[in-house]
Amino acid sequence: MSDPLFQNLSTVQSNLQPTPVTLTAAATIAPQNFLTILSGNTAVSTIVPPATGVHMLCIVPGTTTGFTTGGNVVGGTTTTASRAVLLVYNPATGNYTVVMGVTG
Repeated sequence: MSDPLFQNLSTVQSNLQPTPVTLTAAATIAPQNFLTILSGNTAVSTIVPPATGVHMLCIVPGTTTGFTTGGNVVGGTTTTASRAVLLVYNPATGNYTVVMGVTG
């Protein structure tokens, strides 16, 4: 695999992978691991892909925020604090699709 972060994006990891990182919410974020904690309340519209192939990210917002369209996120949603949102990256389109989110 040519992507150096491939194993960090795996849903099955060992204690050798980095622990989840907390990123400050912004219009553009750049996660480096499968699981990322998001602080702040700025809606995310663009995610910088950490790998070139199909992959999934799990974002856990610390506050109510959201994912909006306009960047490379398809199917924006409002989030609830501490409830995971899964996103799948499609390299053919360069977009992340919100798979599961909690509205309200």
